[in-house]
Amino acid sequence: MTGFLAYSLAGHDKGAVYLVIEDAGDYVYVVDGALRTLDRPKKKNKRHIQIIKKGNQRMDISSVTNEEIKHFIKLYLKGIKEV
Repeated sequence: MTGFLAYSLAGHDKGAVYLVIEDAGDYVYVVDGALRTLDRPKKKNKRHIQIIKKGNQRMDISSVTNEEIKHFIKLYLKGIKEV
């Protein structure tokens, strides 16, 4: 599950797109590179996210930066709007 993009299904951030960086049992830690950086990941319940497995939407998170995360999410969202 780590490295995939995910939609938030519940909470004040409903509809936001995040990158899953850690899987911790019933919870995952997600980042968006801007508000939620690698230093401050958001803890989300797995039931409150929807993993995006369409296309090549997986990222190697071993040496990723906040700028790369923002760019990855931006490219995904741009591709959605063009379709």
